[in-house]
Amino acid sequence: MNNKNYLLNYKEVGSRIRTEREKLGLSREKFAELLDLSHFYVGQLERGERKMSTDTLANISKVLSSSADYLLFGSTYYMENILAHEFYKDIYKETMEVELRSLLDLLKGSTKDELCLIKDIVKLLLPYIKK
Repeated sequence: MNNKNYLLNYKEVGSRIRTEREKLGLSREKFAELLDLSHFYVGQLERGERKMSTDTLANISKVLSSSADYLLFGSTYYMENILAHEFYKDIYKETMEVELRSLLDLLKGSTKDELCLIKDIVKLLLPYIKK
């Protein structure tokens, strides 16, 4: 998904809500009762005729045990992004550990004065490397 404004397709949102409700075997009336809404309003939501508040979306999501992301977009971008982030974080962490071990191996046997000099050189180099 890009950063452009995204217009929701309320018919699709409503259809996903209805599908999830039906999977749970809930009648529209029982679902409306659980949400403390009228069954007429829930019907309008399911047909995509009405918009809902974020509080209503949160309640629907909770009652259906479905993510709001899924109900709104038909996918779980949020979870996919979290999983991808965790995957790359793990790869980055492993790579960093290998590189740090490699640096430590290079520094083995250095005297305290040599380590202080190397540290000072690194401090001088970092601002130029990070550009």
